Amino acid sequence: MKYRNILLIDDDEDDQEIFLSAVAQLSTSAQCMALPDATDALHKLSSKQISPDVIFLDLNMPVMNGQQFLMEIKKRNDLKNIPVIIISTSAHPQTIELTKDMGAIDFITKPPRYDELITILSSFVN
Repeated sequence: MKYRNILLIDDDEDDQEIFLSAVAQLSTSAQCMALPDATDALHKLSSKQISPDVIFLDLNMPVMNGQQFLMEIKKRNDLKNIPVIIISTSAHPQTIELTKDMGAIDFITKPPRYDELITILSSFVN
């Protein structure tokens, strides 16, 4: 599935910048927003301030981590159908299995190189 309206939730500014740059390189029509705080993202989603086609979600964040966010979004009838793709430095098989069991549609381990990120995102960005 390819997406045009993308939300990245990641507290690392460098990772945000790299992700946004990769999406911009892949598509001139895709819109991508990055938010550093899962609690703020949940509020904006719940209040319909934002309505993405897909959410790319980091796991390791302060206040509300990615697993907590995923659990909350999947409880809400108005938000549970938004596809969530985990993008994390973790590659632990149990973490991957757990997040997929919680409703994530995919799990991406953050690649060390920009060109690898481009390749990975090309299957998701329209």
